[in-house]
Amino acid sequence: MDRVEGHLDSGQELRDGLAVDTALSTLVVVLVYIVVKVSVDGIRQWRARVSILVVGAGPVGLAAALVAVRSGKVLNLTVLDERSRTALLCRPQQIALDPRSVKFLLALGVDFDNIEGCWHNDHFFTKIGVFHEHLLSILEQRKQTLDIRILLGTKFTEEYMRKMSQVEWPKIIIVADGSCGESSSLLGVNSEYIVESCNAYGANAALERPDQRQVPTPEIRAHNLYFDLSAYGIDVVSSGKDTSGKPGFHLKIYGTFRNRYMALACKASDAKVVRFLRYTPNSSVMKNIFHQSFNAYKTDIEPRMSDLTFPHMQCSRRLFEIMLSHRRVTSAFIEGDNAVVALEGEAARVLNFDTGPSGCGVNLGLRGLESSEEFIYKIATAVDQIDVFEALAAKIKHSKQVVEDFKLNGLSASMFE
Repeated sequence: MDRVEGHLDSGQELRDGLAVDTALSTLVVVLVYIVVKVSVDGIRQWRARVSILVVGAGPVGLAAALVAVRSGKVLNLTVLDERSRTALLCRPQQIALDPRSVKFLLALGVDFDNIEGCWHNDHFFTKIGVFHEHLLSILEQRKQTLDIRILLGTKFTEEYMRKMSQVEWPKIIIVADGSCGESSSLLGVNSEYIVESCNAYGANAALERPDQRQVPTPEIRAHNLYFDLSAYGIDVVSSGKDTSGKPGFHLKIYGTFRNRYMALACKASDAKVVRFLRYTPNSSVMKNIFHQSFNAYKTDIEPRMSDLTFPHMQCSRRLFEIMLSHRRVTSAFIEGDNAVVALEGEAARVLNFDTGPSGCGVNLGLRGLESSEEFIYKIATAVDQIDVFEALAAKIKHSKQVVEDFKLNGLSASMFE
């Protein structure tokens, strides 16, 4: 009996040993498979490169090109713009880059110490042409190590697409040719815009003075302004705690001394003054408001707006509702060509309140680029269409978040604070 039990114990030990060996062998095989797969995937992701086409060489388009370069996933990069180099570099409008945009651009290699401009309250002010020149110079320096083509004076058309061979056809197309650009429609991207109110009213004015300097100038902001419109038959509350009839207006004066711009805004209200300024048929009302406001808040070193310069000022006839328009589709997949399209800048979202030269539009456009590097990486390393669609979904989600953030805080940060 003892001998039989000994044989049974030995057999059990043998089976247990074989089970352990089998388990260990299986584990080793699995671990080897995982290590090999991770290594192969890692090498594939590290080596993955894509062709990228950027349509539009404005501030957002050129910044998008720098984002592509920083992603490390560029096989070749082409930047197109129908404007000539001279036209891009001679633009006199001034832009104001807010602190968040400055930080974003610093990471892309922008050297603000080598750009003609000025700082004020952590904002950087420069002429848009000067900004273009600096971004182009960075891209041209990178030509030494990357295949980068900058084709200025070249329009993105059906003929241009036909001339591209299958090898040249880009994997990623970034459209940044503005709200009036035709590239998105040529690529078959839905052109429908969603228009939403920013719950505010505004008006704009512009004045060109050829005798003044074309140098970057910090913007001027004035808050809680009240206008005496009694001459037009509008009575407002003059004292007491009830200010419902006296909504505070916000003024911004910006641009160079030669190209002066003004923006006037107030939060949505049904106050008597607001209703009057929204519906008045008298176009001289807004002109007089801008005239008096400019002379009251201009810098000490620039001349007042005189009776001679007053007729040259152009401005809104009345207050209008400030609206943000954004594309219903900001990212798309072109199945036949196996390429993805991302819309950026004013091609994706635009404000009808013209503070673009002061930076509002540029900063809004740069917000959209904050997810572009990850987007490019995901597309470059995608294994199948599921990965591509996940990348597109993430980009669309971010685009929607940019819109929501602007509606909550963007206009306030630009005008009301």
